[in-house]
Amino acid sequence: MQHLRRSPEEIAANRARYEDHQRKGLEFAPKALPAPSPLPAPPIDPALVLHRETLPGGWYWSTRVKTGETLRIAQEQGFSAISLIAWNAAETSERLNLVDTVKVQWTTALSKGRVIFSDMGRVMFSVTEDSSGAHDCLMGGSTAASNEAKYGQGLRNSRDNFILLATKAGLDRRDIPAALTLFAPIRVDADGKFAWKPELLHDGDYIHLRAEMDMIVGFSNCPHPLDPNPHYAPKPVTVTRIAAQPIAEDDLCRTATAEAVRGFENNAFANL
Repeated sequence: MQHLRRSPEEIAANRARYEDHQRKGLEFAPKALPAPSPLPAPPIDPALVLHRETLPGGWYWSTRVKTGETLRIAQEQGFSAISLIAWNAAETSERLNLVDTVKVQWTTALSKGRVIFSDMGRVMFSVTEDSSGAHDCLMGGSTAASNEAKYGQGLRNSRDNFILLATKAGLDRRDIPAALTLFAPIRVDADGKFAWKPELLHDGDYIHLRAEMDMIVGFSNCPHPLDPNPHYAPKPVTVTRIAAQPIAEDDLCRTATAEAVRGFENNAFANL
């Protein structure tokens, strides 16, 4: 098989485009991110609530969201880490990509003002509210092996939950992206090891994820592999789907970094 060779003109154009992106990124002064969202979580206008689901410990659930709608994920009944995956509803080959989310924003710490990218360089979610910033982009959710090593056999895990969820959506296990685990205070210590930092958590923590495209979103409410609790005891988590509201032109998530601006440009281009 012959390799596709690019012309000198195409190579030069690609290099110029890359250098232009690099220059814009270096010239762009990122906006300071705000303090964590206040606790307790403010009430949601009942007129804006499209659906509310309480996800029991150990179980999974999926929902479809439309562009502009917001998901509030809240710990209203005690602590529980909850894992999340997502696909573009119109083209499920486009999915959540945590590697790009971390890489292009130069941080593993997702918090208010950040965005979450797909594997097509587009923005899937904006983090519009967040009381903790304690979310794990690195390790993913639990598996049968991690559960068995810690708790014994027969307890539900996120990997198997997501396989069931994907199958019901007409997808395959190979379509499952790496999971983001919310309310999992994972940080990397000086020795490069994963560490659980409970001081980052608060009673009643919550996060708002605004959908920036139509999506299928899946959740699994199972303990994180590094949760120090020796007992399998995830608490119910409440997920509220909130109707879309007008978005300001200077919306922080859309303007905080050059990478976010470029991601939203990719979203707009795909909709032409």
